[in-house]
Amino acid sequence: MVSVAIVYHSGFGHTQALAEAVAAGARAVPGATASLIPVADAEARGAELDAADAIVFGSPTYMGSASAEFARFKDWTSKRWMSGAWKNKLAAGFTASASWNGDKQNTLTQLMTLAMQHGMLWVGLGLPPGYNSSKGSNDDLNRLGAFLGAMAQANADQGVEGIAASDFKTFEALGRRVAEAALRWQAAPLAQAA
Repeated sequence: MVSVAIVYHSGFGHTQALAEAVAAGARAVPGATASLIPVADAEARGAELDAADAIVFGSPTYMGSASAEFARFKDWTSKRWMSGAWKNKLAAGFTASASWNGDKQNTLTQLMTLAMQHGMLWVGLGLPPGYNSSKGSNDDLNRLGAFLGAMAQANADQGVEGIAASDFKTFEALGRRVAEAALRWQAAPLAQAA
């Protein structure tokens, strides 16, 4: 059994809905559990993060960067860094913004850098880009063409209903990939010992 913790900040509900999609994808993998941890609860649930086999980081992209609330969580993790508590855990990330681009790549790079600082192993999205040809559509998985993690576009004047169904499916795919990778990573030492 492996556990995936999804720690995220959501300013307007979009990132929370996407975090729930990541969790649903992880839970769909036999032998995996997933928990949602808003960054405001991270300190109180620190032991849960420490015990997780994988941690997925999620933040909206505000002004081309992770949110200030996520940055406070990031700084809090320095206590975990000092003890090496998250070394060799798997990590992944996701983000959303109103703009199709919105410099979301910068946010994913920040999340990946956080994981690398902790000595974690990054799991990318693993999907080819969609919606990038005349035969593509808004219904394609990975319609925004991300590789480092999952990206979503959410209209600024709408709630969760402004997120494309294909983005939710892409985020579920990220959750499945992380859970499957955690199961393989967990089994790897046993295979090497055999």
